[in-house]
Amino acid sequence: MNDDDPDLRQTRRLPTLDKSAGATAGPSDAERPPREEREETDGGGRARRFWAARRVPAALVALVVLGAAGLLLYDVAAVRADRPAMAWRKRLAEELATRHLDDVWVLAGAAVAVALGLWLLLLALTPGLRAVLPMRRSAPDVRSGLDRAAAALVLRDRAMEVPGVQSVRVAVGRRKAKARAVSHFRELDEVRGDLDTALGDGLRQLGLARRLALSVRVRRSAKR
Repeated sequence: MNDDDPDLRQTRRLPTLDKSAGATAGPSDAERPPREEREETDGGGRARRFWAARRVPAALVALVVLGAAGLLLYDVAAVRADRPAMAWRKRLAEELATRHLDDVWVLAGAAVAVALGLWLLLLALTPGLRAVLPMRRSAPDVRSGLDRAAAALVLRDRAMEVPGVQSVRVAVGRRKAKARAVSHFRELDEVRGDLDTALGDGLRQLGLARRLALSVRVRRSAKR
């Protein structure tokens, strides 16, 4: 074939893959964005905390209100039917009419009522489920969470793979993960550095919506 052929001049040469050692078809490690950045840019929306149903407090409040309202309604209906009122309502009306506002029992009852009201408001305005950490959302209609105890177990397994670590305790909170390790050989600074790297990678691979701060402490094991 002749390169001067017009049909050949209009063709384009396909790129070839370099299969030499160390060459890859994709971008290099320096050009590839970190895994955490790729996951955070997913279009699943913002991950929020899970709200607790709080069925027990709601059921208790409903039962108390229902019982008090039913008892009061029955007593009012009995009075309307020309029957005497219950003793507790007469006593309550008398106490409310005769006791002063600075009385100890009045102040104590008011304090209890305020405390219960603030507790109910706190339950209504806070999400609860502190033991569940929200994970990054990859789809708008899918939400996922990770139990803090399970996250601590995963990080503990990662920490035990570090050479020189004899034992480790990992506690995962809502904003921070703490690791307390005991080393029986190697320099403490080297063990601490390897733990920072291993646990940092472990936190990124958990896929949590909020990146947890990491605190690592290493001490030498006690000699027997």
